[in-house]
Order: sequence, then structure tokens, then C-alpha cells
Amino acid sequence: MTLRQETGRGPSSPPSVYLNPQASRLAWIERVLAQARHPAHPLLERVKFLALAGAQLDQFFEIQVAGLLQRVEDGDLDPDLAGLSPRQELERIQPASHELADAQHRCWQQELRPALAAQGIRILSWAQVDGRARRLLAQYFRDEVDPLLAPVVVDPAHPFPRPANKGLCLALLLRRRRRRHLGVLTLPASVPRWVAVPAPAGEEWFLPVAELIEAHAGGLFSAYEVLAQATFRATRNSNLYLNEEEARSVMEMVSAEVVNRRKGAVVRLEIDSGAPPEMTEILRANLGLDAWQVYPMPAPVNLPRLLELWRRSARADLKFPPRAPRPLRLAEEPGALFARLRRGDVLLHHPYDSYAPVADFLQAAASDARVRALRITLYRTSEQSPIVRALREGAAAQKAIAAVVELKARFDELSNIRWSQQLEQAGVQVFHGLVGLKTHCKLALVVRRDEDGTLRRYVHLGTGNYNTETAQQYTDFSLLTADPELAAAADAVFRHLTASTPTPPDSALRQAPANLAASLRQLIEREADHARAGRPARLLARMNGLLDKTLIDALYTASEAGVEVDLLVRGVCALRPGLPGRSARIRVTSICGRFLEHSRAVYFANGGEEEVYLSSADWMPRNLYGRVEVMFPVREAALLRRVRDEALLLYLADNVQAWRLAPDGAYQPVAQLDAAERRRIEHFQRLCLGAVPAAGVSAQEVLLQAAQGAIRLAPIEAEAVWTPPPTAAGLEAEPAPAGGPRPRARSRRRPAGTAGRRA
Repeated sequence: MTLRQETGRGPSSPPSVYLNPQASRLAWIERVLAQARHPAHPLLERVKFLALAGAQLDQFFEIQVAGLLQRVEDGDLDPDLAGLSPRQELERIQPASHELADAQHRCWQQELRPALAAQGIRILSWAQVDGRARRLLAQYFRDEVDPLLAPVVVDPAHPFPRPANKGLCLALLLRRRRRRHLGVLTLPASVPRWVAVPAPAGEEWFLPVAELIEAHAGGLFSAYEVLAQATFRATRNSNLYLNEEEARSVMEMVSAEVVNRRKGAVVRLEIDSGAPPEMTEILRANLGLDAWQVYPMPAPVNLPRLLELWRRSARADLKFPPRAPRPLRLAEEPGALFARLRRGDVLLHHPYDSYAPVADFLQAAASDARVRALRITLYRTSEQSPIVRALREGAAAQKAIAAVVELKARFDELSNIRWSQQLEQAGVQVFHGLVGLKTHCKLALVVRRDEDGTLRRYVHLGTGNYNTETAQQYTDFSLLTADPELAAAADAVFRHLTASTPTPPDSALRQAPANLAASLRQLIEREADHARAGRPARLLARMNGLLDKTLIDALYTASEAGVEVDLLVRGVCALRPGLPGRSARIRVTSICGRFLEHSRAVYFANGGEEEVYLSSADWMPRNLYGRVEVMFPVREAALLRRVRDEALLLYLADNVQAWRLAPDGAYQPVAQLDAAERRRIEHFQRLCLGAVPAAGVSAQEVLLQAAQGAIRLAPIEAEAVWTPPPTAAGLEAEPAPAGGPRPRARSRRRPAGTAGRRA
């Protein structure tokens, strides 16, 4: 499906006003790599960032490059937002991806590996291992590794083996009776990639398992002379190609297609740069690749497995110091928890706030005898999930427990199939959403017969998954509420997911694909109308990606009307900011730090009646038109201000982890911006902190300190938010909005719908 088909709207602006999405994705990986090179980060955390950058590049090839290659093969000529055909996109990707891969390996070889050695964490070669350590490692190879290896010599009777997606393999150039052969060893995923070597006290030594296998390869191919050896790794197309209309069941279809994905076409070959050309050419030909798809690089070729070093090292002094989230127990007894929610909403900002209240809410639903039913959506969850345990316990207690489990969550399909089967065995009603749509919203609905005899509904709405592990690593919001309107709207979402009932037009929740995109467009257009009329107009938004043409065009129109727009877009962004006459009032900032920025939030000044919404959806076609997503309002005044100040304004004050997007698509650390832009950042620092600190401001660090009670954020008046910050360079190029300059707002009205609600 093309973008025009997904949105239902043709292009309203020339391609020159949009950025190429693939270039933007590579730029995001570059920002992750920059964290691996950041000297202020602890050394092992830099290693972790490098592993994450490697994993991001893997996914770029598995999904984006694979998709483009498939479109070229299918003869698809539809251009992207920037007007490039799939073939043109591939041509641009080739040099950029090679440069990025080379930069990642330079970071390891020239920066991180020497720095680790200076700290006593050494990565050895087999030649550097001797004496007792060599004997111990040889014994380890015989006992633990050799039994798992299946050596193959390629000949007419033994075809070239199919390397697993991203699996580490060893290629050997062999000779026997003057004839050359190719040998292949596939390393099982269960074999650790780094083997501990006995080291002096206070030091940690590791040997890459590939070195260990290479040292013993002669015994595995004893009938041959080993001429050369090299590790390699193949990346395959990991897109799922599903035909849900013809499938007998979603579970059966996804199970079969996940198996097929392991056999997907190879899209990239990474190989040790020391491999002889003859070996590289044999591998390239057998895998059916063009020359540009071969990536020679120094070992290790599997950079994502550096994460194993980060996990195994005991050097806490080289990692981020442990931090405890702000503790919050809603109530000791289930009945008291629900009574608390009847008094007012609870907003949690993870990981600064503990995720325990969410787990407590669901556990209370399982254990409270007054609870009659619980419904929940599951997209990704953790291995030892207390949430899944609560669902089982509730089913065992004869409650009506229902779970909508999304089986098509990318790379978690098999895990979710396993959860589905276990939940069904426990008596939970399991559903798999709607044909053709992924269920990505994060909802839990509890129905309880309260002490006064009334049957009430309680809701959890979130921007992140029901996963207690990633809740410690990703920033997200949770809203717990007994608001009757939100509860009724959540109930309607579940009815839509299980019975395909239409989405009510007056629902308190905006839902994709029914009306979320249209609602966002209308809210942006309303803000533009306020600006034209001289009323307070301001738009702040935060998301992981921005690719939807309709919303980008609406933002352009709002900028032209005089709305000041600040966007926090973590990753891919096709909007081109700072264009005179088009987007001069739009700024795009990306935050890359200790936690993965996962929250989606949007703020509208709305003529003085402030509104804030949280959402599970990014502003991308796949979210807005191909998934069931939900956007929900934050109605209580104090909670609205908290989202506005913590998740939006404070992040605009960051000059440590923030990058600013330029009109040409390049990203620049905000610390290197010109004086006018630095004044803008200082403006937000004064708003949030009451002053401009002598040192830099990391939004994540400020929120960590606030969670520990070490600092307090300054209260911010709404008028200060509506008043434009100091004019930045280039802003003068855009004409004043119709009706003359906007006056400073004086309204101090509270957001609609907040009267009588307790903070």
C-alpha cells in the first residue's frame, strides 16, 4: 500500500519540503553512535550504546532496506515523501550505510577497546592466551562448544548451508589434493560470544568465541589444509508478509510466517576484512548479493553482541550508577486503591516513577473479590511478567478476564504466541484484534462492584507496553483513572477489538484508524485559527517518529499562521524545519540519552484553554492508518501541567543530550548552536529551573534528581508558555500572522473539564 493510499490524500506540497525518511533513520543511528563516543558517559555504558547502534543498523537492513529491495523487485515506482523512487533511495543508502558501519567499527577498535584495556577489561586473541588458561579454554571447547558444531564442506552433495539471520558463522578456505573448497561453521545462538579468561585480581579478560573456534578448526576439518578463516554474518529480510483474509487463524498464520522469515532473502553480508577476496566472492555469489551489500569490517562482525560484555562485567564503577524510581504505593489493600482512584486521577512518568502502581492495579483486579472483569491489550511483555501472572490468577478466581494479544509485534511474535497459549490454558479469553490491523494501544479496564453497590469501571491508559523490564529503560506515561467518560470510551475500544463495533463519534478517546489522524489535524488547525485571531497559540509535541504527510502539512500551515511549534522527535522525521515562509516557526529536537525516549504527548495552548493529550501512536502512517491506537486527554489541571512541564518544556531546556534538526536534514548538538538558539534554550531553562545553571542541563538527569527529592522544578505560569521565546536566527524571514502581531496572553483560565477534580 502506498502512502497516498494509506492517507487518502495526495501531496499538497512539493517533495522539496520533506526529508527522506531513510536518511533520517540513518541519522538517528548516528546519534546513538555519538553516545558511544561521548566521554562523559561511563565506559561500559558507551559499549552498550555501540551495541545498540549496531542493533539499530541491523533492523534498518532487516526492515527498511529489505522493504526497498522487495519494492524494486516488484517494479514499484511510487516515490517517498521526498520524491525518491525505491531504487533512488537504495542508491543513497549505499554510501551512507557503509560510512556508518565503518564509523561503528572505528569506535570499537580505536576508542572503546583501548579504553577498556586501560581499565583492565581486555579483549584477547588466541595468541595472547597461554599456559593454564589455554588448557582450560581448550577443555571448554571440547566439552561445551565442539558438540554443538556441525562442520560443512560445500560440494555437490553438500550445498551451501543457509546461515541463520544475524547468526555468527565461520568460513574456511580449505585445500585437499590441490583442490580448494569452502568450509562453513554456524555458531549456535546458545554459545556465549565472549568466553571469560582467568585474569589477575581486579581485571576482566575475555576471548571472542570465534577466536576459540578458529584455533581448533583444523581438528574439525582434519582431512583438509586450512588456508584461511574469517567470520561472517548474514542479515535477512525480516518483514512478515501476511494474508489475513485467507488465514484460518491469526496464530497459525503468524507462526508459519515467522518460520518463513528465518529463510528470508539475505540483504547484507558482514565479513571480516581480513578474508581473502576469493572467499568473499564465493560467499557473495552463494548469497545472491550485489557488491554494495558486502560489508568488510574488522572483527567482531557482530557488534550487537557487545551487549553481552556490558551485562557480564562486574565493574559497576564503569556503568551508570543505580537509581531508584520515585516510590508510590497507591494503597495497601485493593479496595483502598480503587477508592483512591475515585478521588482523582493518578499520573506516572516512568522510569522516574515506579511501575509498581500499574502492576498493583492489575494485581488488585485479580485478588479483589469485588472485581468482576478485567480486559487488557498486550503488545510486548516481559519473561517473568507479574501482569501475566495477575491475569492467570484472576481467571483462576472465576473472574471474566480477557486479553487482546497482538501476535504481529515485530520480533516478539513467538513470545506472544507462547503467552497466548499459556493464558488460554489458564482460562483467560484471548483475542487477536482485527484483521489487517495491529493492536498497539495500551489499555486495561477493570469492572468492580464497589462498596456502595455501584458497578464502576477503572482504567489504565499508557504510552508504553505492559512490560516491567522496559518500564525501567524507556520513558513513558501511565494514567490511572475512574473518569466515567474515559472508562466508557475504553470499553468501546475493547468492544471494537473483539466484536468490530464502530468507534463512537463522540468518544473521549481518539482512536486510530477511525479518527485519530483527523482529530490531530483538526486540533492543529484550531491552533492556527487561534493564532490568526490573536489568541494564545502554542504547540508542543513529542513522539518517536513523524512521517505523516497530512499532519506535516498541517504543522506547516500552523507555522505560517503564526503558531510557535516545538517538536521533540526522537527518531525518523520527514518534516523540514526552518524553511522561510513555510516552517520558520517550527523547531525539531531529538533527545538521545540514558533512557529511550518513548513517550508520545502533545500540548495545545488552545486560546488559553490548555489541552494535553498522551498517546500510544507516533505520527506515522503505520500508526495512524494500520494500527489500533488511542490518544487520551489529561484532564486534571495539575497533571496537565506536569506533562507540559516535565515531558515537553524541560526537554526543550536540555543542552546536553539534545540535537537540533537543520533544514537540510543534518542534526547538530544544541550546545553548538548559534547564540540566538542558545538564548531560546536558556529561556526554557529559566522556565523549568528558575535560572540558567552554570553547568549543562540534561532533562533525564534533572528528572532523576527530582524523583529522589534532590531538586524541585519551578512552577510555570501558562502565560510564560504562550509567550514566544527570544527570536531565533532566521525567524524574521516569516511574515507576521494575519491580523497583526499576537499580544501577550493574559488569560489564566483552567483547562476545560477540570473543575472539581482533585490533583
